[in-house]
Amino acid sequence: MPTIITPDGVEIFYKDWGAGQPIVFSHGWPLSADDWDAQMMFFLHKGYRVIAHDRRGHGRSAQVGTGNDMNHWVADLAALTEHLGLRDAVHIGHSTGGGEVARYVARYQDRVAKAVLVASLTPNMVKSPDNPAGQPQEWFDQVRAGTLANRAEFFRAVPEGPFYGFNRRGVEPSEGVIANWWRQAMAGSIQAHYETPLSWLEDYTEDLQKITVPVLVMHGDDDQIVPFASSVPRAVDLLKNGTQKTYPGYPHGMLTTHADVLNPDLLAFIQS
Repeated sequence: MPTIITPDGVEIFYKDWGAGQPIVFSHGWPLSADDWDAQMMFFLHKGYRVIAHDRRGHGRSAQVGTGNDMNHWVADLAALTEHLGLRDAVHIGHSTGGGEVARYVARYQDRVAKAVLVASLTPNMVKSPDNPAGQPQEWFDQVRAGTLANRAEFFRAVPEGPFYGFNRRGVEPSEGVIANWWRQAMAGSIQAHYETPLSWLEDYTEDLQKITVPVLVMHGDDDQIVPFASSVPRAVDLLKNGTQKTYPGYPHGMLTTHADVLNPDLLAFIQS
């Protein structure tokens, strides 16, 4: 099982398949590199080198008691890309992984060709006078409380409901998709899952402002986790070279439910 040891001694699991220009994927909460299956196989068959890691505390990476925060996650990603000697890479981040990609690219742009933020929490997702479409503080508190009180039950309710939009009228739930979300989530550390929402309270404005490489911002306008108006228009305005792609009616987990649409759009951006 391929792993690296970070400078602070944490074992990070990763997948590294194929050859060609590297595409690096950063997953969302509380998942793992497996959440990128549809994208990894698509781009592998298109001739790219595809890399995805399990964030510390998630999946097959070490369940350490420290460093479950954005700065450590970015440092872990930097250690991985340096270990693999990646240059001219495309970085794609989903949700929490979008914050990871934004901060990584802002700090290590010399290694990056392009970036994609998918259903990303950037620039911030907390409701405030400046961001009225954001999530209220009690929403974040409820996520942490649900994780702490009965993680196994809560981690069924999230994919059964808002994550994939299976709570919307006329949408047929997929038991396989729900079970796969639960499987990935329960493999990780409850401590990491409980502490991760603190990163959702951060502001990533300065990170976005520092990025000069082309960035594609993809978001569904029925995202119930990171509300569209809280993220996309403001993120594109902050980026020096940002492009917006909106998906009417698509949910937060659209990379899984609508991979057949998003994968070709990702390819078109990478090849443009």
